[in-house]
Amino acid sequence: MFDKKFTYEDLAQVAFQIITHAGEAKSEAMLAIYDAKEKKFDSASKHMEKANSEINIASEQHFELIQAEAQGTQINVPLLLMHAEDQLLSTQTLLLMAEEIIDLHKKVK
Repeated sequence: MFDKKFTYEDLAQVAFQIITHAGEAKSEAMLAIYDAKEKKFDSASKHMEKANSEINIASEQHFELIQAEAQGTQINVPLLLMHAEDQLLSTQTLLLMAEEIIDLHKKVK
């Protein structure tokens, strides 16, 4: 992905990728919840598939940074990257909650 040294621009690029894909995942999860509320479970499922695909891309970007640091790469964390990690983690939580909310809507008659 990168050489042994990460520049601010490298980290900003990764941060924007994480923010973009986490944001897409969050939007898709919310659409899934809205569809489940209307008993549109097939559509909700498709939105969750897309959400999971997007969060996987964001997670891969994040994991590459973790791997690089574990291999000795010095990473000075800019505020933008902290924001990206916050978006990633909050979206991962939302996806877990969305699955539960959809299941609850399936059980409610």
